Amino acid sequence: MTTLQSGPDRLKREPRARIARRPVHGVLLLDKPLGLSSNHALQRCKWLLRAEKAGHTGTLDPLATGVLPLCFGAATKFSQLQLDADKTYEATLRLGVKTATGDAEGEIVQVREVPGLTPERLAQVARQFTGAQRQVPPMHSALKKDGKALYEYARAGVQVDRAAREVLVRALQLAPAPSEAANRTLVLRATVSKGTYIRTLAEDIGEALGCGAHLTALRRIATGDFGISQCTTLDALDAMGEEERLACLQPVDSLLAGHTRITLDADNAGRFLSGVRRRGPWPDDERVAVFGERPQALLGTGHVKAGELIPGRLLSPLEISQILESKT
Repeated sequence: MTTLQSGPDRLKREPRARIARRPVHGVLLLDKPLGLSSNHALQRCKWLLRAEKAGHTGTLDPLATGVLPLCFGAATKFSQLQLDADKTYEATLRLGVKTATGDAEGEIVQVREVPGLTPERLAQVARQFTGAQRQVPPMHSALKKDGKALYEYARAGVQVDRAAREVLVRALQLAPAPSEAANRTLVLRATVSKGTYIRTLAEDIGEALGCGAHLTALRRIATGDFGISQCTTLDALDAMGEEERLACLQPVDSLLAGHTRITLDADNAGRFLSGVRRRGPWPDDERVAVFGERPQALLGTGHVKAGELIPGRLLSPLEISQILESKT
């Protein structure tokens, strides 16, 4: 709504009403839609939940869809764990056409004949690209060089030297697409380590097949222990009431599924939260999730060495109180 200022004929926009933020703690598993950046998706969900603090667990390309864990409140302290987790993707490759960006948005730079592809040949190439790989990051990526994203150099027509990086492809399957264009289209399914570019993997596979390739679709179906079946969509969140949205949140400790659980009594819990090491009959362990006994509440993470529980990332007493209050 606008009102006319007195004096010169200028329009003055009335300030928008500020939404009341609140403490929200947990993990929202979003099925990110096509065309939306990870940050835009985060900001939309933060607004819908009226959350005070939020962060995502690594970007998912705007041209990709699928699992995007969003962390709120205390969960942001453990978001790095999801950033480091393995990811599983499903992708569609167009064979015989190479583009400047490695995806369907880029200019076509080369067209080649597609050879006949037998199941045996596809299995052979899948084995070739399974395991440790050295991968050169694409120019059209958010990786930074001298404080500037590579895609900014690419848009300016500048090529930048990029060092190859070690990545790990844990599992890879290749199969013809179930369509009329099956002889020119492949479906790829891969579980990979962090830092792996599926776009680059697709281009490398195309070269190995002797015809080149680019991505036409990309979907992340799992990250760490979180799968696509657990996700909700922005449209669904939009249609929900506030309590329904809050009910979609996974607990903060869902980020710690791979951690050994240690429970402390009230006295030791208080000391641990103050950053004091505790002694106990625990075996050495690099990844421990620590809980209070009464009430049952996550205190933080740590590691055990030589019988000492050493604090790592800790929740604040206020965060613990807010999480317990939200459960009542």
